[in-house]
Amino acid sequence: MGERKIGLVATIAIAVAVLVGVTIALLVFDPRATGADALRTGGLAAGSVVALYALWLNDRRRRTEEKRQELETQRQELDRERYALEQQRQALEDRRTAQDHVRAADERFARAVELLGNEADQVRVGALHALAGLARSNPDYTQTVLDVLCSYLRRPFDHPKWTRSDDVEIAEELQRERTVRQTASKLVVSLLPTTDEVDPPRYDLDIAAAFMDRFDLSGRVVGRLDAQACRFRHRTNLEGAVFHRKVDLHDATFLHPLHARKAVFHDRLVLTCATSSAPVSFSLAEFHGEVALREARFAEHVSFAQASFRAHLDLRWASFSGGIDLRVSSPVPATALHESEVNTAADVSLPDGWDLDPLPSPNLARISAEPLRQDHAHG
Repeated sequence: MGERKIGLVATIAIAVAVLVGVTIALLVFDPRATGADALRTGGLAAGSVVALYALWLNDRRRRTEEKRQELETQRQELDRERYALEQQRQALEDRRTAQDHVRAADERFARAVELLGNEADQVRVGALHALAGLARSNPDYTQTVLDVLCSYLRRPFDHPKWTRSDDVEIAEELQRERTVRQTASKLVVSLLPTTDEVDPPRYDLDIAAAFMDRFDLSGRVVGRLDAQACRFRHRTNLEGAVFHRKVDLHDATFLHPLHARKAVFHDRLVLTCATSSAPVSFSLAEFHGEVALREARFAEHVSFAQASFRAHLDLRWASFSGGIDLRVSSPVPATALHESEVNTAADVSLPDGWDLDPLPSPNLARISAEPLRQDHAHG
């Protein structure tokens, strides 16, 4: 501010000097110039000095503003670079945290799996709960944990309740192992999404050849279920469950009732060579893929009442000693009936147009449907 005042004073002084000098010079060197003319010319010269100062001052102000804008631009650029560096630092920190989290989860998983081999049943139960907790806190681990739990259930288990008379005395060790297995089974179910969830994940279960006790998937969503040669004890409950991929129960054994009322099967249901000693219900179920009961044996009543079919039903060589209810929801599916047998002394309900062809054995007949007699060639 002081520099500007000095410049202004100096400009005024120079302008006055120019005014005086030009006026005197004209009066001295130009005899024709009057005093007024000399004064006017001096004033114009003084004004030019002031105008030149104003132009210089304006140019200086412009250059100062440009410099300020340039500095502001540089400051903004530095702020952007600082923000980008902060984002990179935060991303690196997040990545490091995530890696630490994954490493800790991996260590928890490894420790829990190792403890599954412990001789103490309470330690194995704790390990199962640790795995389930890991899956709940880390959804990416859910399928892996389910695979481990199912693998544990597939371990050999020679329990008399599944193979021999219920009156056999059970060793304490087997009883404890049964408790551990029941825990594993319940944890498997607890990790599956329910049908109330919107667009739930679809996890696969592989329990082939396992011994399952009170297996309850009611109201759960499952991807694929592999349960070939499984033995199911107590009630097996699939009521309201939704299966998005194949359900394979080939050669499975049901020692107690199988309830699959209102279950939805989006892919094939395979019950070939399966046996059941208790009632089986698929009433109001939905079948979007083939239903295969070929060579299955059912000692008690089987119900497909009001079930809906969108694909083929295969009953070839199946035996229904306790009767069957095939009054399915319209339309009646194309059905392979070759050598399918039913006990006529039991409750038998067939769709309109179907009939029973008596066999030489008492109370034994074959199911037939005239329009579908040739369908038994289906593979």
